Amino acid sequence: MIGQPAWWSDTTRFRPIDVFDLEWAEDPQIAPDGTRVVYVRRFMDVMRDQRRAQLWIVQADGSGQRPIEAGERDCGVPRWSPDGGRLLYVCRHGSQAQIFVRWMDTGQTAVITRLVQGPGNVTWSPDGRQIAFTMRVPEDARPLAPMPKAPAGAEWAPPPRVVDKVVYRVDGAGYLEPGFTHLFVVPADGGSPRQLTSGAFHHNGAPSWTPDGRHVIISANRKPDWEHEPQGSELFEVDVTTGALRALTSREGPDVAPVVSPDGRSVAYVGFDDTRQGYRVSRLYLLDRAAGTVRELAPTLDRDINDLIWSADSRGVYVSYDDQGTTRIALVPLAGAMRVLVSDLGGNSIDRPYGGGSFSVARTGALAYTISAPDRPADVAVLRGRAKPTRLTALNDDLLAHKQLGAVEEMWLVSSHDKRRVQSWLVTPPGFDPGKKYPLILEIHGGPFANYGPRFSADCQLYAAAGYVVLYVNPRGSTSYGEEFGNLIHHAYPGNDYDDLISAVDAAIARGFVDPDRLYVTGGSGGGVLTSWIVGKTDRFRAAVVAKPVINWSSFVLTADFTSFFYRYWFPGPPWEHAEHYHARSPLSLVGNIKTPTMLLTGEADYRTPISESEQLYQALKLRKIETVLVRIPGASHSIDERPSQLIAKALHILAWFDGHGGVPGKSITVPVPASEPAPVPAAATPATPPHQ
Repeated sequence: MIGQPAWWSDTTRFRPIDVFDLEWAEDPQIAPDGTRVVYVRRFMDVMRDQRRAQLWIVQADGSGQRPIEAGERDCGVPRWSPDGGRLLYVCRHGSQAQIFVRWMDTGQTAVITRLVQGPGNVTWSPDGRQIAFTMRVPEDARPLAPMPKAPAGAEWAPPPRVVDKVVYRVDGAGYLEPGFTHLFVVPADGGSPRQLTSGAFHHNGAPSWTPDGRHVIISANRKPDWEHEPQGSELFEVDVTTGALRALTSREGPDVAPVVSPDGRSVAYVGFDDTRQGYRVSRLYLLDRAAGTVRELAPTLDRDINDLIWSADSRGVYVSYDDQGTTRIALVPLAGAMRVLVSDLGGNSIDRPYGGGSFSVARTGALAYTISAPDRPADVAVLRGRAKPTRLTALNDDLLAHKQLGAVEEMWLVSSHDKRRVQSWLVTPPGFDPGKKYPLILEIHGGPFANYGPRFSADCQLYAAAGYVVLYVNPRGSTSYGEEFGNLIHHAYPGNDYDDLISAVDAAIARGFVDPDRLYVTGGSGGGVLTSWIVGKTDRFRAAVVAKPVINWSSFVLTADFTSFFYRYWFPGPPWEHAEHYHARSPLSLVGNIKTPTMLLTGEADYRTPISESEQLYQALKLRKIETVLVRIPGASHSIDERPSQLIAKALHILAWFDGHGGVPGKSITVPVPASEPAPVPAAATPATPPHQ
């Protein structure tokens, strides 16, 4: 029997079982008058091994926190009525999610729908009398071949599943039943939903009402060849009475996330001109409803814009965007300079330090948002004017306030490839002593168009608690540094991002406290691609864990859930026309070089990077007699750690593999460092002012 590591008994450290005690806030919705905030309180259910969700309310000064919906059913998507007297939200009711309305003065609650499919994108009408939402409308499956009728009482096998769509399965959702997503409205006091859109098209975007309640603006891809043109969405105006549609935009490229201004004159939305690049920055546009003209707002902001909310006076749009690994909220006026309001939005990605987070704005201009920090998952904060934000919750102080967590430190470095500045972070173990040598884990983000930052990460904290220094990096291709930096890997991934990562490892070693003989590497999804690429290029790492990777780009493109996107934007064409290009970028091409002991770890229900990708590398390494093991997570999709025990299992399997190959946590090698001299820090690694890339 395998004994538990000694650090598990140290209650001053973040331990695996502590994962079940984590809580975090999501989707904070501030009341129209700015006095109260309703938010989704997320937690881990240790008995059901599930992430759960409840609704809580708190006064804008932090007092009076109490539950609204805290029973056995999971609830979310709270939305205040325009007058602030009611609250709309979605809860699981029986076997299906339904729309609920709560009267805030009495606390009375009603289930206003009896839907057979789950509602999405719920939105109040301006007068509070109707609710718009999207919902999948099933279609009857038509068998390709008729079958004779089974005798009464016979137990025949399920009928064959006939697939005729380009996208027929989606990671996390599984195989798709026939049907399309459409726009509906339902009376806010209950009644029969009425379908507004029709046709063999999906209408997945969030709807936005015009102030007079006569129209709803929504984004949809209604092109005849929509299955093969995944970036072809436009804005449509839907007549609420007749269901008539009118296209508002028309271009090559997506137009999404429309929001109508309070005065009804304009529609703000995001999009870009499609040039078939792997990465394009999503830009902010303004459509004049009367004239039909479009202009770009904040054209000099070279960052992806998200989460549009109009100011009450229709003179500006609140947005969020990532910048150098942090997420900001800013006000973009229709005329004048953009003003950054906060730079610490996020904290919702529990396992790894990805971006995220959400916010809302009251008519008064008060802003509620999820505030992030390296040592805490998301809490709720409120910002009023130019004052400092007020934190309303402290959901994890009972768990984490008395613990020694890994300290997170920013480190800039120079890439050996082209001398570009690259941003990274080091997480040092509790009780860190710069006079000792520690093993290092290089943890690589996925995407590849994504970013890490100074945010809470259960994975990194567990690795640090076990005695490792953790290094995570935003190599070229990462978002939050602009379009040019992101597209340095266009049709060249993996490539020189390898040089960025290795340069970061060298910069960490130069700090003096990393043992160059105890280097380890891991990453998931795009990070799994780079991990398998790294061990095919160098033997510097003593062990590697490749999580949910792509190993063979040809097989990936033809088996992943969004084939029509991947082959068109990540490659110059389909694999049968560019076989050498696909092979040259596949980690499979380097398998003959690999000597590093390598674990593979993937969910068995992963339809984004199917487990057949991991199986290819596993079998190849077995044939070469390289030490390897394949860890399969039953029932898990690409979100390999969606269940709390899976998050723990992932981290502990990675640690066990590294410990078994010389990691030896808790037995750091002491090296002499004169008391008067700090560990050496290369000047290139710590610039006083990081460059704007």
